[in-house]
Amino acid sequence: MADPNGFLKHTSRETPVRRPVPLRLMDWKEVYEDFDSKTLRTQASRCMDCGIPFCHNGCPLGNLIPEWNDLIYKDRWREGFDRLHATNNFPEFTGRLCPAPCEASCVLGINQDPVTIKQVEVEIIDRAFEEGWVKPIRPASLTGKKVAVVGSGPAGLAAAQQLTRAGHTVTVFERADRIGGLLRYGIPEFKMEKRHIDRRLVQMESEGTVFRTGVNVGVDITAEELKAEFDAVVLTGGSTQARDLPIPGRELDGIHQAMEFLPIANRVQLGDLDAPSITAEGKKVVIIGGGDTGADCLGTSLRQGAEIVHQFEIMPRPPETRAESTPWPTYPLMYRVSSAHEEGGERVFSVNTEEFVGSDGKVTGLKAHEVQMVDGRFQKVEGSEFELEADLVLLAMGFVGPEKPGLLTDLGVDINERGNVARSSEWETSVPGVFVAGDMGRGQSLIVWAIAEGRSAAAAVDKYLEGVTALPSPVVPTSAPQR
Repeated sequence: MADPNGFLKHTSRETPVRRPVPLRLMDWKEVYEDFDSKTLRTQASRCMDCGIPFCHNGCPLGNLIPEWNDLIYKDRWREGFDRLHATNNFPEFTGRLCPAPCEASCVLGINQDPVTIKQVEVEIIDRAFEEGWVKPIRPASLTGKKVAVVGSGPAGLAAAQQLTRAGHTVTVFERADRIGGLLRYGIPEFKMEKRHIDRRLVQMESEGTVFRTGVNVGVDITAEELKAEFDAVVLTGGSTQARDLPIPGRELDGIHQAMEFLPIANRVQLGDLDAPSITAEGKKVVIIGGGDTGADCLGTSLRQGAEIVHQFEIMPRPPETRAESTPWPTYPLMYRVSSAHEEGGERVFSVNTEEFVGSDGKVTGLKAHEVQMVDGRFQKVEGSEFELEADLVLLAMGFVGPEKPGLLTDLGVDINERGNVARSSEWETSVPGVFVAGDMGRGQSLIVWAIAEGRSAAAAVDKYLEGVTALPSPVVPTSAPQR
């Protein structure tokens, strides 16, 4: 245990300070100030090293959280890094982007603020890169087996790294021009600078993973060619069909899906474009969708110079503290304020958009009304109708599954009742030798689940190819068996 009295001596939770709003709106850098290592070690000392560490259960990866908390408190950073990497290929991603279900299940959180688990995680891996501890882990020998990973998001990258280290020859196919999937083009720079992806790719390439960008599998390479060339295939293309809002006026110009808007903004920051073709500059913006993607649109719109931004959410405003419906150790329903919400805009809850209005083919506003939940369904609050001006409307309402035409149709994989790729308890689709992991099989979910599924699918593929596997398998498919 780090410090038997740590949680008694240090009752307050401390996290990094966010840079002042006026300052951070002037750039696209990550929003947090550096965090003092002494303060971090104090926070790590709050970990109680519980007899039953519920944080393990809260984390799909089964991260060894009490162990590396203890090591960091004792200033044994290199050993802490080794324990961190034992379960997580990419803690620099999860430490920045995961909503930390581990913290929600921290035992200390029953009657105090939980341990700052996520911050300890990200500080360990950032120091590891700075110190040069992150080195290629090459296989002792090659198996002679070839594996194709289709999609380069967190699930695909995790599966690829695990399989490469097991000795297989792995090729990752990505239809975009850069590796990373939504990490690259969906996550704004102010949440995670893309240099974190690039430095990890250097390690993976040194280990032997081959990356092929600009290849649309199912078009540039047919499904039959893929199966003929590789001994196994892992589908990790994500859940990329955006949920639409088919109401009157949807055809008007100026209404875009979030994943049309965000990638363009990211390409400007990457130097591909001088200016975004879809921009919030000087516009009245309405974002429909109150989740993380909506917050990403909010922060991006504010940095582009939007005149005013409203973010709509059909659900009611959550309570300030953990809702009774989500008791410890479940992930709590509660009101959260992201860095983007601090920066401006107005959040509007319990509202439904019923029509877009426009002039000369362009959106100029929308009609909406308030809703209330009655018997589990949303009902209009009579007399609550209102109109709101809008020059730009961004739809951030989530995703409904993977794209079916092309690769999935040509492979002939079964689709389950939720519209995702069906899979067995061994991560295999209905087509022998073809496996699936991440959002393509699970549905839209968290980055930590994607990495955990990628690791587990890699173990299943290794066993399929070699008969046995020493690779870890932290989770089981939620949809198994659905054939």
